[in-house]
Amino acid sequence: MRKLEKGRLVVATHNKGKLREIDDLIGPFGFETQSAGELGLSEPDETGTTFEENAAIKALAAAKATGLPALSDDSGLVVDMLGGAPGVYTANWAELPDGTRDFLHGMRKVEDALQDKGAVSPDQRRARFVSVICIAWPDGHTDFYRGEVEGGIVWPPRGDKGFGYDPLFRPDGYDRTFGEMQAEEKHGWKPGMAQALSHRARAFRLFARDALGIE
Repeated sequence: MRKLEKGRLVVATHNKGKLREIDDLIGPFGFETQSAGELGLSEPDETGTTFEENAAIKALAAAKATGLPALSDDSGLVVDMLGGAPGVYTANWAELPDGTRDFLHGMRKVEDALQDKGAVSPDQRRARFVSVICIAWPDGHTDFYRGEVEGGIVWPPRGDKGFGYDPLFRPDGYDRTFGEMQAEEKHGWKPGMAQALSHRARAFRLFARDALGIE
């Protein structure tokens, strides 16, 4: 793992919800960050078949375009009964015919697929959120940090916080979905804290330990 020196860092995303969470998590580390969207960078085609591949595509594109280290996150919902779908295609499941994204549409698509499988009991509705963070340098070097959180799919969706599929997912050990949790509870890990709840916070905990030497 290559150590990351503090300074300017590009956050390779155009997703405002994801950017908000990443900014919250990276804030304590003292980086000067700008997003790919703020810099006017184009969004590369995510042609990978794994979270790692797609995270690398985004981070490398931003690093090479700016000459700065870049951080990306590729994440998604993995449902056991659906053979791991939607997985890396989680955002695609929310797409409408006009190309816009409606995550309620995506959540209903997940539920319809589970109903088609006859998945009604909790053990048939097991799922996890996965987040893979990639740090890329302009020379092409990449490092990866993977976080996962286990839980289950609920219906109907609950809560209006977070973003994406959060209202559909209830993490193990909680009676509320990510969509019902305040940001501080869902992903509010900070250096020195032993636990992290969300998949993205767990990935950032590994990033802080391995890339920055911060526990």
